[in-house]
Amino acid sequence: MITNRNVAQTSAQVYVDQGLRQYMMRVYNYMAGGLCITALASYIIMNTPALLKLFFTISANGAVGLSGLGWLAMLAPFIMVFAFGWVLNRGSLAQVQGVYWGYAALMGVALTPILLAYTGSSVTRIFLVTAATFGGMSIYGYTTRKDLTSMGSFMIMGLWGIIIASLVNIFLKSSGLDFALSILSVIVFTGLTAYDTQKIREIYAESDTGDMSSRKAISGALALYMDFINLFLALLRLFGDRR
Repeated sequence: MITNRNVAQTSAQVYVDQGLRQYMMRVYNYMAGGLCITALASYIIMNTPALLKLFFTISANGAVGLSGLGWLAMLAPFIMVFAFGWVLNRGSLAQVQGVYWGYAALMGVALTPILLAYTGSSVTRIFLVTAATFGGMSIYGYTTRKDLTSMGSFMIMGLWGIIIASLVNIFLKSSGLDFALSILSVIVFTGLTAYDTQKIREIYAESDTGDMSSRKAISGALALYMDFINLFLALLRLFGDRR
């Protein structure tokens, strides 16, 4: 027998689901916007000789290096990631948005020398593969009822292992280790995509104000954005066609 209480519970559930869907769409929109800004920044630099000379040095044999400003642009995204947490908690919503969009633009500058090393068709193909992989894992993270906390913890430990091994490989310059790290990166960031999506869903609260909801959405978008970029770079190293 259907009671008024059953109807009320069902209505509340529908309301929460609609709010959650709107919240997740905001997360994905911020993330997609960040990727578009990154791609646009990189495209503009690659097709503007004056900007290329400003950020990069290109030798006679085609090798791409970084100028002083290029190194600054390369390191700036890492600094901004740490600054983002402070701004998220203490800054205004406009400042949070500004840091996010600024980070995405600077990442486009930082990725330019990497993208220049690969053919345009190769970059496009790997981007589409990344988008399909990311989309599938994000949907899984959103829909699964399985708790992915233990998997996420394992993936985070794997990420720290990748960072440490990558620093060591700067001195070793081992192609075999670089290949292994690329494979491990694909596994780690594929898993983190599902874990981060589930975590973003779980921190949603119906009672959040518009400002708080937007802050959570931007924070979640940054996590997914970084998963996407790192997955893309790992796949590009594995399957990309160099010029």
